[in-house]
Amino acid sequence: MDDLHSLFYPESVAVFGSAGEGKLANILAGRLLDGGMERVCVINPKGESVREAKGYSSLLDVPSPVDMAVIASPAKTVGSILEDCGKTGAKAAVIISSGFSEAGNANMEREIIDAARRNGIRFIGPNCAGMVCTHGNLVATLETAPPTGNISIISQSGAVGGSFMALSADDGFGIAKFISYGNGGDLTVLELLRYLKGDDKTRVIALYLETVPSGREFMKAVQEVCAIKPVVIVKSGRTNTGRRAALSHTGSMAGADAVCDAALRQCGAYRVDTLQELFEVCKGFGALPPVTGRRISIVTNSGGPGVMTVDRAEMSGLLIQETPDTVKDRLREFLPSFAGLRNPIDLTVEGTGEHYEAAAITALSENDASVVLYIGTPYLKAMPVAKGIASAARATGKPVAAVMQVGADIEESRAYLREEGIPCFSSGERAVSVISAMASYEERRALGSEPRVSDAEPSGRAFGAGCDRLLEPEAMKLLRDNGIQVPEFAFAGSEDEAVASAQKIGFPVVVKVVSPRIIHKSDRGGVALNLRGDADVRGAFAKMREISEGMDFRGVVIYPMLAVGREVIIGLTTDPSFGPVIAFGMGGVYTEVLRDITFRVAPVSRKQALEMIREIKMFPLLRGVRGEAPCDVEALADMIAAFSMLSSKYPDIQEADLNPVFLYERGALAADVRILGKGK
Repeated sequence: MDDLHSLFYPESVAVFGSAGEGKLANILAGRLLDGGMERVCVINPKGESVREAKGYSSLLDVPSPVDMAVIASPAKTVGSILEDCGKTGAKAAVIISSGFSEAGNANMEREIIDAARRNGIRFIGPNCAGMVCTHGNLVATLETAPPTGNISIISQSGAVGGSFMALSADDGFGIAKFISYGNGGDLTVLELLRYLKGDDKTRVIALYLETVPSGREFMKAVQEVCAIKPVVIVKSGRTNTGRRAALSHTGSMAGADAVCDAALRQCGAYRVDTLQELFEVCKGFGALPPVTGRRISIVTNSGGPGVMTVDRAEMSGLLIQETPDTVKDRLREFLPSFAGLRNPIDLTVEGTGEHYEAAAITALSENDASVVLYIGTPYLKAMPVAKGIASAARATGKPVAAVMQVGADIEESRAYLREEGIPCFSSGERAVSVISAMASYEERRALGSEPRVSDAEPSGRAFGAGCDRLLEPEAMKLLRDNGIQVPEFAFAGSEDEAVASAQKIGFPVVVKVVSPRIIHKSDRGGVALNLRGDADVRGAFAKMREISEGMDFRGVVIYPMLAVGREVIIGLTTDPSFGPVIAFGMGGVYTEVLRDITFRVAPVSRKQALEMIREIKMFPLLRGVRGEAPCDVEALADMIAAFSMLSSKYPDIQEADLNPVFLYERGALAADVRILGKGK
């Protein structure tokens, strides 16, 4: 990534475009100068200058070398500008100009990509909102200029990135880098992530996405970064309406949100729902030491906010343990007799800065992090409490998040805490949510990212020429050949074969119709259960043949009558962004009513399959309730892992499902199967 240094740390910048008052190039040149960039020039047909940025009619006329071009001129001029950049040695460009693929002009975008490659130029855009590198005095954007900090944000939307920087400016917690990559003609989110992974000015990466490009490569990049530093993501398009809006905005399809959510968790990213939450979680990562456990203490001077903080903490998976008696004894040494000591530690309205400091230090001796709330009054100063909080954080070296509300000097107190590296949040609920996010990241990193399960080498095609659906006997054989447990079965093309097969399998049996044109067998009477003799089998065969008249009747498939186990469903589908995806959930009525389904990008390991099983809401049913025997989840995990490999082994499989899978105290069996090809 050495070739990106000129993009983030240029020593000189040329701005292209009309330099008249109120024009984009005029504003951009001013932003660069205000941000501290000393060597700025402006290129426009009239050679107009902007303040101390001298104007020229051509880049070829600039007497000293230029490192970066910031282009805000008409789309048709961009190609020739890049050619001039190549002639003068400029190696980086920010192309703010629009009118390319987002406007249906893909050919012109292809031309500028080719021009950049010929001339060794790396660029962001076109159709982007620019970029910021506060540590390099680079403000090449029309958006709000943020203070300097350690959060970097990559945004598919310039406006969202601008809003994020506005939050940063309002809060005072700063940004290291902002990149709006627009159409991603050259640099994409993948390369930008990998650059920021090694950037020593970036402690945490915020990412806003509308679509996920190259889903599996994206997962690989995020997994690499998350091993080093956290990645916090907002992805829009959770709802059907939101996906339609994303489609309209970006011109490419957004994948199903549940699949995207699973993929982000799989590669170690932390997903949030709102821009405000994105900023606050990043602020926590940027300011606090690592949260290495889930035990937290809450110190407050107001009971109600303390209790609400406890509620949200427990909902977020944090542990609010009652203060041990030995610690209570130490607290009693300096707190008034009416203070609450259980956790939350309630100092009441009489809590002083010294009380806060001592209580936080004492509580942190038994906990991994602390949230400290000060709810003051307009006539009392908050600074003594702020100093006590900062002192406790320094003394313990542990994460301390603050909530400072109301006080004669509340803004000054918040600013003091910010300078001391203590983040302030608007409420205790928000603070504990951030602490929980940070704990989750450290837990995943401590376990180590499990390597992605490699796709299997293709072992052939599942479907013959012109075929897009496997008949049930063919599908069952494919499962059996790939280590997936199925009942004993036999295909019979005649009554005599059916009787012989039933006798071999052993009564009672099940008979199902086999016809490529009958999909929902039960709806047409194509399933006969609990057949106990030859006559029953002959009668069932005759009925199957009758209901299949004119529908390409092939015969029947025969199974033993199975004991009904706990029903689950396993599915494979193909996501437009991530490719093959494995789904697992409860079968039968649970599938339709509860929609208790979990996803992973396939294939998955046995360990990942066990995680899927344990995270559904109905998992307690599989463990056994009210004296029921537990189900064999180990066998189920083996089946999920083996089934997840099918789409890799047989690339012509589009989707498949096992429904139901009967799960027993010992073992699991796929009782029914459907496999569709990509030509369906």
